[in-house]
Amino acid sequence: MSTQLDPLSLSADLLYAVKTEGDADPFRERLATLERSQLDRALSNREGKLAFWLNCYNAYAQLLLEEEADDDLFEGGLLDQWKFFARDQVPVSGVWLSLNDIEHGLLRSSKLPWGLGYLPRPFPTAFERQFRLAECDPRIHFALSHGDDHCPPTAIYSPRDVDEELDIAIEWFLEENVTYDPEDGTATVPRLFRRYRGDFRGTSGIVAFLREYNAVPPDATPSLEYERIDWSADLDVDMDGHGDDIRR
Repeated sequence: MSTQLDPLSLSADLLYAVKTEGDADPFRERLATLERSQLDRALSNREGKLAFWLNCYNAYAQLLLEEEADDDLFEGGLLDQWKFFARDQVPVSGVWLSLNDIEHGLLRSSKLPWGLGYLPRPFPTAFERQFRLAECDPRIHFALSHGDDHCPPTAIYSPRDVDEELDIAIEWFLEENVTYDPEDGTATVPRLFRRYRGDFRGTSGIVAFLREYNAVPPDATPSLEYERIDWSADLDVDMDGHGDDIRR
């Protein structure tokens, strides 16, 4: 298989073109027309799936937001905003995907975007079942770019280094967005931890996650307070009714 047609290289090249304001169209076209067998070989392991879908999501999120910029997308109603993420706009290997399909179907292993991370996404397609991660890796929440100041810089992920690259993104995010008060034993964390609590295996899993990435001391057992983060001045809702940005 040539490098030009390697799906993993194409996803990285697409995101690089987007980040550098290059011509993304050739890479979009090649990804859209990939043979399914090529994609199957490239995404044969967890690392390949993580890197590929993170690159595809981050590239298309920026591309589609730029294409919608002149249409005042986020000045409209909530239905229009939700449709943006639910609309099939990402062609990969002959299949049209939405940004929600990539985030919640493929990266979160077929979970609904609401339900606190516990509810499965009903009726996943054959494509989704074939190419999704076997288990939800909660680290993806710190790697998806939504075009706001609270997201880490968009990285181009590689299968070889994806775990280390994700750890870097997490450390940046937690340092910027988590505070720990040793006086009252409270950690104040973004509401994405609550919204996707099931992805972290509940409250005890969130605390273990914070310890692992040095956001709280290793022997701390903090109580959690969920801080509302204003991801965007334009979007101010989430789909489970708790006030987060729709894009989270």
